[in-house]
Amino acid sequence: MHQYTLTVQGMTCGHCEKAVTEAVHSVDPEAQVLIDRAHDKVTVDTHHTRDALATAIVEAGYDVLL
Repeated sequence: MHQYTLTVQGMTCGHCEKAVTEAVHSVDPEAQVLIDRAHDKVTVDTHHTRDALATAIVEAGYDVLL
C-alpha cells in the first residue's frame, strides 16, 4: 500500500470533500481518504498510482498540483 498527499485546489465545502472522496473511490474503493480542506491537502492510502488518483480528481473538477 502507498500513501500519497496531494495538493487539491477548489475544495470549498463538505460537498467538495465528498466529491473528491468519491473520485478517489472510483479508482480504489478500498482507499482510505483524509481531507484537510483548510490546507488543500488530500492524503490517500491506496494500492493504485498517484497519477490514477490525480486524474480522477481532475475529472471531478478539481485542480491537483504536481
